Formats: sequence, C-alpha cells, structure tokens
Amino acid sequence: MTADPTLTDLLVDTVAAAPDSVACIDGGAVPRRVTRAELWRRTVALRDDLREHGVGEGDCVGVWLPNWSDAVVAQFAVAALGAHVIGINTRYGVAEVAHVLGRARPVVVLIAHEFVRLDLRTTLHAAVAEAGVPAPSIGVLTGPDRDPAGPDAVAAYDAGAGAWGPTPAVEPGGAADPDLAALRGAPDGPAVAFTTSGSTGMPKLAAHHGSAVAEHARNVAVAGGWDASSVSLVVLPLSGVFGFVPAFAALAAGGAALLEPTFDTDVVLAHMAEFGVTHLAGADDIAGRLMAQWREHPADLGAWRRMLLGDFYGTSLQVAAWTEDELGVPTLGIYGSSETFALAAFWRKDDPAPERRRGGGRPVSDRIEVRAVDPVTGAPPAGDEPGELQFRGYNVVDAYLGDDDGAIRERSFTADGWFRSGDLGTVRADGSFDYRGRMGESLRLRGFLVEPAEIEVRLAEHPAVARCKVVGVTVDGDTRAFGFVEPVPGAEPDPAELRAWCAATLARFKVPESVHVIDDMPTTVGTNGSKIRAGALRELAEQMIGTGS
Repeated sequence: MTADPTLTDLLVDTVAAAPDSVACIDGGAVPRRVTRAELWRRTVALRDDLREHGVGEGDCVGVWLPNWSDAVVAQFAVAALGAHVIGINTRYGVAEVAHVLGRARPVVVLIAHEFVRLDLRTTLHAAVAEAGVPAPSIGVLTGPDRDPAGPDAVAAYDAGAGAWGPTPAVEPGGAADPDLAALRGAPDGPAVAFTTSGSTGMPKLAAHHGSAVAEHARNVAVAGGWDASSVSLVVLPLSGVFGFVPAFAALAAGGAALLEPTFDTDVVLAHMAEFGVTHLAGADDIAGRLMAQWREHPADLGAWRRMLLGDFYGTSLQVAAWTEDELGVPTLGIYGSSETFALAAFWRKDDPAPERRRGGGRPVSDRIEVRAVDPVTGAPPAGDEPGELQFRGYNVVDAYLGDDDGAIRERSFTADGWFRSGDLGTVRADGSFDYRGRMGESLRLRGFLVEPAEIEVRLAEHPAVARCKVVGVTVDGDTRAFGFVEPVPGAEPDPAELRAWCAATLARFKVPESVHVIDDMPTTVGTNGSKIRAGALRELAEQMIGTGS
C-alpha cells in the first residue's frame, strides 16, 4: 500500500477483498446488481478505450451521464490514466455545458444516448460551437442492459473529433483476463472536479486529487457507520459532490451504492425496501418527497441506519420528525461543498437531538481543520458573533479547472493558506462547528448580526408551515427581515399569528417585519439538489413594499 492510496488503489483493495460482492445497483425500472469484479473489468475496458482516443495523464474527460454504474466505471478508468473527470449534469442547458467545456477542455466526453427523452446530442453540438474550444471525441453510452447504439446513431454525435461506442469488458476467466494489481500505481493528480453553486456568475470547477477522494471516502465511511453490509441510496447526480461522496463512501467500505437515474418516489421507496438501504445523504426536498410517498404507501425501511440531511428547503424539522420519531433513524445535520467535499463534517448519532439536526458537525478526520474569523479583520470573532468558516486539510480544493492565471485560487485562499468558504458559523473548542448561513445572506437587524436560519427554524416549527424562507430588504437605510411561508396542504396560516409565533421565543429585533403566505416557493434545481431562490423572494418583498401590500 502506498503512503497516499489513490482512487485505483481503493478499487483494487475492495475488489481483492470481495470480488463477488455487490458494488453498485443500477436502479430504474429493472434493477441490476454489479459486482466488484465486473466493475474492475469494465474499468479496464473503458480505460483502454479512453487511452486509444487520446486521453493521457493530466487530461480531462467529461462524464455526461445519469446515475448509471457507467459513471462510476468512468471515474475509476479516467483516474487509472492519471486524468480527471468533470461531471456534466444531464439537465444542463447549452450555456452551462459550453461553460464547462470552455473551462475544462475535455479530450473526450462520455454522453448518455436517449436518456429519458433528453436531446443531449443537440445540446452538445450547440455547446461545442458556443464554447469556441477544440471539439472533444465523443463516447456514446446507452446505459444498463441496453444494446449499444448503432453506427449511424453513434456517428450523429460527432462534434468534430469523432464518435465511438465502448468496447465490451473481458469475460471472467478468459486468457485475456486483466491483471487487477496493474491498476495500482496510477499517477496521483486531479481526479475529479465538481461545479460550484454558481451563486455569483457561472460556476467554478473545483478539482480534487485522487488520493484526497480515496481518503475522504474512507473517512466518511468510518465516521458515518458504513460497512460491507451498507447500501447508500444515491438519487442526487454523481456529477455533483453530494451524490458522489456517499456513493464512494459505500464502495470504500465494501458496501454498495444504489444508483437511481431518475427520482420516481414510488420506485425509489420500493428499492429502499428491496435492497435494504442503510444510508441516505441528501437534501430535505428529496427526503420530504420520500416521506410523503411512505406515508401514502408505507414500505419496510428497517435496514435504514442514518439520514444525513442538508436543509435546502427549510423542511428538515419535518423530515427529522419522520425519520426519528416514526422510523427510529437518527437524522444528522451536515456540512460540505464542492470545494471542501460533501460530508466534510456531520453530527454523530450520539450527539443530542435536536442539536444534531442543525448544519455543521464534527469533521470526519482530524486532518480537516476549521476556524472562524471576522471576515473583515481576519481576527477571531468578538463574543458569540459568528465568523467566516475557513478550512485547511486534504479535503480542500486542489485546483480550479480553467484558472490559468490563478486568479480564482488567489481569491479563494487566505495569505496563510486557509480556504475561504463564504459561510458563517461558530467553532467549538473540540473542533466541531455550527453552520449559520452564507455570508451574503446574513442580516444586520438593529445593529445585531442575525442569521435567517434562526428565524426560519422558528417559523418551520409552526404546524401550518410546510417550508419557509427569510430574506432581508433595505427600507429607509435599515435592513428588515421578511418571511415567506408555504402552508401545509389544507392549512391557512395567519401572517399576524405567525409573527406572534416568532415573537414568543425570538428577540424582538429578530421578529420578521412581515410574514407572507405563498402557494409555492420559487426554486432552482442544481447538481446537488433543489434550493429556494432567495433572490426571487427578495425581489417579491421589494415589490410588496413598493405597492404597500
């Protein structure tokens, strides 16, 4: 074993330990189990295809696939060549794909053929033209248990550098059976890059070394109780860090990743029961939809051990009540990002509830350091004030693709080498920390710094509130908090009563100026799940102020 095991070392270790164990389960209408031995043979076949089509050390491969085992195979195959993957969300439009192509400049793009009626071919051709960079070679994949695309269908993907279909993996036991140990010793450079949220312009492409991915997968597995019997449910795209990390944590532990290419709640819930899902790491919108489906059609979820939950929709309290009170599954708040890895920290099942449901947590390794500093002075925050959370360790982004002049990296790190997360929080003496919110979302109310999440938690506790969001609007030079709530079906919450509800437990300056009931929250769908569009609500609040409503 090398001092810093790489991704291919991780694959070799798990295959050697239990070659016939299930590594992936391709979900969908007809589920299919993929053993570790099959994963290895497919990795070698794709590695050789990629090498034949010009991929070498330091190159980039675009993986434009849904949650198929092919995407996992691609990650290992690319890493075996010392190259790196940039995941491309199947829901991306032309501008987003062009941005990724322009920044990452992949030599090859692996693309899904005829996936749920998405016309990726047309998007590809338009994006290549818009990006203005050399066209990549296109590998055309059809997914689990589907025949390869025909020659004419493959040729239609040619964007200027050729198109091809994959070579079948070698059958086990043959004279040409590949050497497993030969996968060791791959160069340890960047292995995977994830798009950031893109909250300020187009997203950055944050790249991590293969040894960091392998180390993090193992650390997450240990901290979160994954083992050889574990099954991770993966419904968020593998192209995003929030889908990627739980999948590879399960693989590292000797368990399996249940990969769902589409999120059909009835199918997914049935698969959770059938395959004994033990871990789900996801946003509260996903868990909330599963909760609604389960209450309508209960399934046996007795194998479930952990719910690692991100609060994107403001419904984590309701989800936690379902998982913990009705199913007995500990719900743990989390922290992570494309630049620090998902699940860089989370609370443990022995931490007290309800505190363990909040964002933040305990880092999964003592090689992950976190501090909070005053974002203006760089000094420790005064009193109980939150500061910017900054990180140092193996988990921090190694490079940004397309950052040729180093400008992005320079903005992202302090002079003494800490990564600036842009998040606010407080850090405890034991190294655990609380996430309070994004720096740009904090509100200065009557001279006090207030995190919207604190008000949102109180609103979400009201039985008539399904989800909520609090934004700040400047009125006559002062920032005022405005709350928006989406009611539970059949409820008609009274705005004045909701303000009184807040006033019962919150300081007066934290009580929203007004609370507005709306039918549906404006949302945006990204690689790591759906999020409420705070900007749209801020604009709505400003309009209401202007009209006096």
